Amino acid sequence: MAVELNHTIIHSRDNRESAAFLAHILALEVGPAWGPFVPVDTSNGVTLDFATVPAESIVMQHYAFLVSDEEFDAAFARLKARGVTYYADPHLKQPNEINHHHGGRGVYFLDPSGHGMEIITRPYTFE
Repeated sequence: MAVELNHTIIHSRDNRESAAFLAHILALEVGPAWGPFVPVDTSNGVTLDFATVPAESIVMQHYAFLVSDEEFDAAFARLKARGVTYYADPHLKQPNEINHHHGGRGVYFLDPSGHGMEIITRPYTFE
């Protein structure tokens, strides 16, 4: 069997708020709570399990999502409609800009718990 990432746990101040936020931006569904987790499934079978933890124990993580051009346009429109600050870079130094790395488009933003989220239309290649 090939090794595949099946799920990961994302620490959040409020698991429902964070799951709903990301699901809304990416047009995904929030699944039913399972124990302390609120899941959001991605189309490649990876489940993001949001878990509520004390805010002081959250360490920023980075999550990148590969989407089509059409999905990018829709997600970007939802970010702007919610008034979410977005950036062209992971260091959050270029606000209200997108990037065009690797022949595509990309944008960074923070979720309600401060995790760095990224939406890209082309996978990164380093040749």
